[in-house]
Amino acid sequence: MRYAKRGPLRFTSHRDFARAFERALRRAGVPIAFSQGFTPHPKISYASAAPTGVASEAEYLEIGLREEVDPGELRAALDAALSPGLDVLEAVVAAGGSLADRIEASRWRIELPEVDPKVLQGTVSAFLAATEVPVERMTKQGRRSFDARAAVMSIDVVSTAETPYGDAGVPCAILELVVRQVTPSVRPDDVLSGLRAVADLEPPVSPRVIRLAQGTLTAQGAIVDPLEADRDGASIGER
Repeated sequence: MRYAKRGPLRFTSHRDFARAFERALRRAGVPIAFSQGFTPHPKISYASAAPTGVASEAEYLEIGLREEVDPGELRAALDAALSPGLDVLEAVVAAGGSLADRIEASRWRIELPEVDPKVLQGTVSAFLAATEVPVERMTKQGRRSFDARAAVMSIDVVSTAETPYGDAGVPCAILELVVRQVTPSVRPDDVLSGLRAVADLEPPVSPRVIRLAQGTLTAQGAIVDPLEADRDGASIGER
């Protein structure tokens, strides 16, 4: 399944979403399969969840069922059982293989209100010219330092006639970047830390981050939807 986190629901943590999704399964009467043992759990597997506070149009999960259901009806029932802003976009019957193995990279959009696009372009050029951009982040294992540059496959300043925040008098620079899945993971805020490190970029307003896509990478750097291999012959619902 592919689902989205939109609007204020982007502040839903992964744990909160998991609880909401399990409740939605019960409300929708989905014949979910359970694991064996003393403490059975519903068979749900999440793939590379977005950080809390980040919107996404491309979150993925897979579930095991006790019996066959129509994917389109399943999508609609689960979407209706979740709050608006947590939206189930697509469901397909898995053709086999691990969903996690089909995710190698993510495409992100970062909106930076009150940042001049020309200034951002210079900052991006400095980032691309660097062979290494060390940043630090607090993790479960403590504060770690890692290279934010190596995982970035592409990073571009996007030209657009639209003003995302609706005020034509306020500049808003927009970044789009493709980041490879590595360990430790490199997140959009790590890339922003890298831009600050190489060129002192300090956005005056908190950025808005949206994940646009996840999937495998082609030789040309394009991202292939992880559900693409499952679509033939499946009943799909999308909105």
